[in-house]
Amino acid sequence: MYAIVEIAGHQFKVEKDQKVFVNRLQTEEGKTISFDNVLLIGDGDKVTVGAPAIGGAQVSAKVLKHLKGDKVIVFKKKRRKGYRVKNGHRQSLSEIVIESIVASGAKPAKKAAAKSEPKKVEPKAKVEAKAVAPKAEAKKPATKKATGKADDLKKVEGIGPKISSTLIEAGISTFAELANTDAAKISEIIAGVRGNHVTDTWPAQAKLAAEGKWEELKKWQDELDGGKA
Repeated sequence: MYAIVEIAGHQFKVEKDQKVFVNRLQTEEGKTISFDNVLLIGDGDKVTVGAPAIGGAQVSAKVLKHLKGDKVIVFKKKRRKGYRVKNGHRQSLSEIVIESIVASGAKPAKKAAAKSEPKKVEPKAKVEAKAVAPKAEAKKPATKKATGKADDLKKVEGIGPKISSTLIEAGISTFAELANTDAAKISEIIAGVRGNHVTDTWPAQAKLAAEGKWEELKKWQDELDGGKA
């Protein structure tokens, strides 16, 4: 007689007195354990197939010892990235010996009783409370939108997207505001932006932009290099 049974998440074809290595079991060494998820039993020419398991069927086994399997090398590599990782793994196993295969009459294990406790009233209330909070927070960004029209500060030679956003966060969003800001103060505001930025001409450029003197500004910018004369 043989049986196909699920043990620790894997299916095995087992017979009486057969030794099998399975994933580590919680049962102590020397004790007996039973498996009732029997998918198929064969006895000579008679084959019984479960749907998916055979009711009343059971396979009993004795845990001989706990051990670790052979080392498996796990190597990962990414081309042209300089990425190489080498790890070793040894799977925790249990060696068992099949003592008996029962086709019918075995008592099913009572595993579903612990999962049938319907205590979900309080978690639902907490989930609803959490679901309301993000909606209230989602409205906050709308109140932070500036009501005035901001100028395109990137038209000043030497100012890029990152510096522009940094100045706007500091309250400088128009050419007029930039023109009225000291160059040293501007340097302090953009101190966290990577790069070597020369701010000496930015207020003067912004003043020309604020006054609409674009041709004069463009002619001057042709002579500048990153905002530096």
